[in-house]
Amino acid sequence: MSFEELRVIAIVYISALLPIYLVIKNKSALPDWVPCIYIGAFIVCALGWELWFTYGWIDGDSVNIRRSENLNQWLPLHINWLMNSLADAGTITLGGLWLMWMNAKKDYKVFTYWSWSAFSVFMLWCISQNILVEMFLYHDQLSEGKDLSWAPLSPAGPYFNPILFEFNDRSLMLQTQIPWLLLPAFIYKAVIFMNKKGSYEMTPEN
Repeated sequence: MSFEELRVIAIVYISALLPIYLVIKNKSALPDWVPCIYIGAFIVCALGWELWFTYGWIDGDSVNIRRSENLNQWLPLHINWLMNSLADAGTITLGGLWLMWMNAKKDYKVFTYWSWSAFSVFMLWCISQNILVEMFLYHDQLSEGKDLSWAPLSPAGPYFNPILFEFNDRSLMLQTQIPWLLLPAFIYKAVIFMNKKGSYEMTPEN
């Protein structure tokens, strides 16, 4: 196994499982809406694109065809979408909301009304991490010539998937960027809705 394969495996499992541990450990200190957002984001990401990209359901290659045998053994086909969806919901979604809150100097009001400055932080996080993932983590299995399936949150599918830019023989393509261009606004709106609904408690700042 190469160092790069080991790095991919470690990052995938840590980014998927560490947020679960942190949420459980800090459950009493978190707003009541956090588990709902976590579960909701997991479902949306899984059904929105991760299952489709993993299995190649519509005009795409399954992930097993697009990567090395070592990665197939350590990240089996039926586990791949699960780990990626957990990372989407935890590291990316909850991590991005935490960064947004920290940037607002821990002002809880950013979760109760729309703030463009707060949303910009969340959006920047979602887009930048996705670019880094495609360019430096999954670059081999997402490279040009390895088709991904059409997916509900990537509606252009492989039919319109131009290269956005190339760096060091690695390409960034439109299809994999679309989900995180669409989803952040809906997540932020959902958080605001849950707070305004009044059924979720505000966590006192420490």
